[in-house]
Amino acid sequence: MMNASDIDGRRLDAVMLSGLGRVFPAACLLVLQDGRALFQRSYGYLDPRQPRFPTQLDSYFDLASLTKLFTWTAFMRLVETGRVALADPLVAVIPEFAGVRPIGPAEEPLSKTCLPALTEYLGQRVDASHITFRHLLTHTAGLPAWRSVYLAAGDGTVGQRWRNALQAICSWDFFYPPGARIVYSDVGFMLLGEAITRLMGQPLEVCLQQAVFEPLGLTHTGYRPVRGITLDVGRGHVGILRGSDSDGAALEPLFAPTEECPVRRYRLLGEVDDENCAGLGGIAGHAGLFSTAADVATLCEVYRDPAAGLLKSETVAETIRQQAAWQGQRRGLGWRLFAPDAPCGPAFGPRAFGHTGFTGTSAWIDPDRRLVVVLLTNRVYHGRGALEIGDFRPLVHTAVIRALEEAG
Repeated sequence: MMNASDIDGRRLDAVMLSGLGRVFPAACLLVLQDGRALFQRSYGYLDPRQPRFPTQLDSYFDLASLTKLFTWTAFMRLVETGRVALADPLVAVIPEFAGVRPIGPAEEPLSKTCLPALTEYLGQRVDASHITFRHLLTHTAGLPAWRSVYLAAGDGTVGQRWRNALQAICSWDFFYPPGARIVYSDVGFMLLGEAITRLMGQPLEVCLQQAVFEPLGLTHTGYRPVRGITLDVGRGHVGILRGSDSDGAALEPLFAPTEECPVRRYRLLGEVDDENCAGLGGIAGHAGLFSTAADVATLCEVYRDPAAGLLKSETVAETIRQQAAWQGQRRGLGWRLFAPDAPCGPAFGPRAFGHTGFTGTSAWIDPDRRLVVVLLTNRVYHGRGALEIGDFRPLVHTAVIRALEEAG
């Protein structure tokens, strides 16, 4: 373990070590209070087969849906400048999304099987011109959670693949009437990423660089893979080089590996796990970023303490205000808001908010305790059907609160 701690870490270590090997082979846990690191520790190995290469505090993890935090932060900066409004219709920026389409079936993300149309909405149609950016950010836009965008993208250049994918997205059925329920949707954030590129007139990676990475000094966050790092392709995705040591004499893995991808049929290392993002060239609004715990925490601090300066205090307040609720789930703009069954567990405060990522990542903020907790793991190493992370996350966050209480 690599570590630094200002609180008694034995309780946290006990929980993290209980998940090592069983839930994930590599992890980093970072706890900030008032912007200061109280606890930061890494666990496991980047090559668990040997095992070798201990996970470092600056190891890179595939953020999966934590990418969305960066995407909506860039969008909210555009809102602040008046270039777009939350109430604006999506078709004002992406006109090809327009049209009246029926409510129909969707797809189950893991099995890729058909999800039948919801019977209570059969026969209804949705006018896409009524979908606003607020709908996208609250996951209430009527869009399905997931579709096989990578298949629609097909082959060709990255630009051609995205044009194919966008054409498909703009033709697919809706899944429910906008505002009728909350359905967490990757498709919605693909559209949000495209809207950002059109509003800023730059590729999405450049937009996030200019709007988020550079202002916050995030030098360890990026797409495909993180800039300045070279994949050791000649060794078949088995290592990463700092720089370009052609002899491979000083292999120093930086990335936590993810799964044996069922689509690509090899283990992923420094390559995005999400097959839709991969099919779009590795860059999208819903997934694709690699980062470290420290960089993720830096972005979270923007929302814990608006004095960080990237966003106005009123903007931050709007993102963490309840915007939608359905069957116990509460949503801000992008953020999932506290509920007793949230991934942060019941010990966090009622004003807590956070987000998770499919690969085993999460970021939760408890503003009343002035607390940020970033947990990065590669739980999909054991396969995307492994569900232990759902029980593990609340244990970690509860242990953080108990350790703080014991520290007085």
